[in-house]
Amino acid sequence: MQAIVFSRYGTPDALQLTEVPKPLADDHDVLVKVYASSVNSWDWEFMSGRPLLNRLLYGLFRPKTRKQVLGADIAGRVESVGRKVSRFRPGDEVFGDLWDNWGGFAQYACAHETALEAKPVNLSFEQAAAVPQAGVLALQGLRKAGQIQPGEQVLINGAGGGVGTFALQLARLCGAEVTAVDAAAKLRLLRSVGADHIVDYTREDFSQTGKTYDLIIDCRNVRSMFANRRALKPGGTYAMVGGSMTGVYQLWLLSLLGRLTHDDRKLCLVAEGPNQGLAELRELIESGKILPVVDRIYPLSQVPQALAYFGRGQHRGKIVISIRQ
Repeated sequence: MQAIVFSRYGTPDALQLTEVPKPLADDHDVLVKVYASSVNSWDWEFMSGRPLLNRLLYGLFRPKTRKQVLGADIAGRVESVGRKVSRFRPGDEVFGDLWDNWGGFAQYACAHETALEAKPVNLSFEQAAAVPQAGVLALQGLRKAGQIQPGEQVLINGAGGGVGTFALQLARLCGAEVTAVDAAAKLRLLRSVGADHIVDYTREDFSQTGKTYDLIIDCRNVRSMFANRRALKPGGTYAMVGGSMTGVYQLWLLSLLGRLTHDDRKLCLVAEGPNQGLAELRELIESGKILPVVDRIYPLSQVPQALAYFGRGQHRGKIVISIRQ
């Protein structure tokens, strides 16, 4: 089968389309004929070898042989199942996040049956591939604040990307008043997706305005945790979805200090793991309440170009890889 493979850390130029063996399904595994995948920030981080923590997981000096195919999100059709699989049969249309295994930028991928759900019937494979990782992270970020009440103030930083566009729609479903922060080129999209207020981060720093929020979902994490906490209401929640390890360390330290000083503002890292809530997202999609936002679709052979585009930070919503065979 064909797959996008990388044998050294670096830039998208290190990726190559090549022939590799088709994966084999164990007893609890499902072999999926992949029709589409999508690009996530973790693909970029894994490819570049930064942060260095990734190298401890996937290979210190070069990617491990079994981890040389990027791509976590997939949508496709079940080709075969292991003898102990009970949830799926050959021919079923599925989607899911293979973060534990990777391997989505290929014609076939193998996953444990619990890593997959039935594909939403009203989405194409390309649309479905845009959902798993970004949609689940958005849902988990929203849940860090418990049950959002109508009228509560929610701010989404980096709202124009994959996670942000899902978080915006989910917050609006709860009746929240949503402020979306991103670059000027993405503001029209944010308004069309349902943002009540939009902020161009190149002109205004939300942490300096004096406005405070019940929930901040931060998909970029470029400010200090002190600045982020300053923008929270008493009892408010900050949910970090993406960012540097420095930001994670600051979050942990400031959370500890908050407990010692009885500060009721919560600083949380979104890290519950893949696919937790994917079935719920499918129901929301099939009922027409939310939809993935897809910017561009690239063929498998152009994954390097897709990742280069992602690295420029100009994408609106998700970048999808079509693997039609």
